[in-house]
Amino acid sequence: MQTNGIVAATFSTFNNKRELDIQLIEVVVEKLIADGVAGVFVCGTNGEGLSLSSEERKRTAEAYIRAVQKRIKVFVHVAHSSIDEARKLAAHANEAGADAIAAVAAFYFKPASVTSLVDCMASIAAAAPSTPFYYYHMPAITGVAIDVLDFMKQASRKIPTFRGIKYTANTLHEFQRCLRFAGDQYDVLFGYDELLLPALSVGARGAVGSTYSFAAPMYLKIMQAFREGNMKEAEAWQYRCVQMIGALSLYHPIPTQKAILKLLGIDLGGCRLPLQSLKDEEHQTIRQYLDQVGFFDHLKTAQGWQLQSC
Repeated sequence: MQTNGIVAATFSTFNNKRELDIQLIEVVVEKLIADGVAGVFVCGTNGEGLSLSSEERKRTAEAYIRAVQKRIKVFVHVAHSSIDEARKLAAHANEAGADAIAAVAAFYFKPASVTSLVDCMASIAAAAPSTPFYYYHMPAITGVAIDVLDFMKQASRKIPTFRGIKYTANTLHEFQRCLRFAGDQYDVLFGYDELLLPALSVGARGAVGSTYSFAAPMYLKIMQAFREGNMKEAEAWQYRCVQMIGALSLYHPIPTQKAILKLLGIDLGGCRLPLQSLKDEEHQTIRQYLDQVGFFDHLKTAQGWQLQSC
């Protein structure tokens, strides 16, 4: 299983009472398919998966799989602080027809070694015996900073369904080593949107990111220019994306990105505690920043190119 292109890490879909609104998922899916993404990554960090109940996570996964109808890939994040609960989520994703599952390391009682981490992931993966498994490496959030190459070596022996890594760290040298492990047998997806072009330069073929949920055409411009050897164009589009990403430092990144989606006409509701939804004046600050860096104009330009290339 190789992923070429970008995978959008989707956001939670809530009504004004912060209750799950499944109907919004079809709107999200159709927009992302039109934008040219290769897949969706659901119930992850940006989807507030760990703030949802297990039942809500199952309903969300089912809704994405039903809306996608095999047109793009559906990655379902199944990690939980309880390994047994993660196994239940993995089994459900397997039965529901997910294209792949993924899991971060346990983040309260943390695995103390690579071997312990592999054992945890092996237990989760075993509950979904016909579904490809990805380890979701995100040390800045989980606090589990292991040698990923060592993980891959052990996982390749212990996890029959192991297919790759969602690599959300800025250590490009380790990312490159993971890419080179066992040739094309494993899929290593890069997870830092602001470093997509550098990741492409060391061999990345696929990436997962939150801002792909609303700015996918801009990132596809980076990938197209890189493939064509037009580095000046690729650098220009990467910088436009970096400027846009600067908005995420104004407030918490997740409610800020949901605010950007609302500015673009897709209201997915607020966020659940402990995240705080943004106030009207904060939405206005975000709009002013994005206007200042030309984001809306850049996105329209990229969207126009995307339509012409279809």
